[in-house]
Amino acid sequence: MLYYNNFDGGYCGQSLCFFRNSPTGYRRCAAGTVMDSYFLGGGTDMIALHSLAFGYSGQHPLGTLNGCFDTGSLTAIIGANGTGKSTLLKTLAGLLPPLGGCFCMAPQGQRQLGYLPQLTEFDRQFPLSVNDLVLMGCIPHSGMFGRISGLWRKKAIEALDTVGMTEFSPMHIGTLSGGQLQRVLFARLLVMQPSVILLDEPFTGIDIQTIRTLLVVIRQLHLEGRTILAVLHDMEQVEKYFPHVLMLSAEGHRWGRSADILHSLTAAATPPQQGLLP
Repeated sequence: MLYYNNFDGGYCGQSLCFFRNSPTGYRRCAAGTVMDSYFLGGGTDMIALHSLAFGYSGQHPLGTLNGCFDTGSLTAIIGANGTGKSTLLKTLAGLLPPLGGCFCMAPQGQRQLGYLPQLTEFDRQFPLSVNDLVLMGCIPHSGMFGRISGLWRKKAIEALDTVGMTEFSPMHIGTLSGGQLQRVLFARLLVMQPSVILLDEPFTGIDIQTIRTLLVVIRQLHLEGRTILAVLHDMEQVEKYFPHVLMLSAEGHRWGRSADILHSLTAAATPPQQGLLP
């Protein structure tokens, strides 16, 4: 479930940026305020946003959010271009500092977070084979220099089979099409098994068959209890596959069930019917 939270964030002010784990298991913000699980709003919250202002340093924030993503929720982030959808994901992934407010993430989410950027941001010239790229998913479990066991190699093969890329295993990633590379990156997510998955426009610029395959993978990850946030543009996909929506808008952000929000958008776009003259 995704729900709205009117908490005003006054406990920590507007100038806080980063969280880090302290030895006691609490989260501590840059200004030194200690935050425990109370600020996650209960046992079901994976990510809690407290007056989180997101954007780029030196610029006016693209938006400010209060709310929570429950553990195991599947949420589409929608909105017009320029409303900050990708920027929000980068902030939650730790790639951009908040411009104000803060967010809390459950410990399992901090330890196991999978972020998939847009394909245009991925360096295909890096000297990796398809199999090597998928095996990178085991690093959070075995360590950067840990031994890759036969079990992990088996998991990589199974993941490639799930996305229909087994025969491409020895190939260099630079030889892949956009759709093929996205399948491989999803295979890496299957190996990684993160608790939180952030997907930035995962279906942009790829073929319809790959989209269908990846939607099956997303459904599988959701059924396993992963918390998934995906930036999307296709409202038919949102309505059919994503139970919850966060809509970013300059007029005000909206949280809720996909059916409710999409219905309200349709109603707002439909002109009123003219009464018929007798």
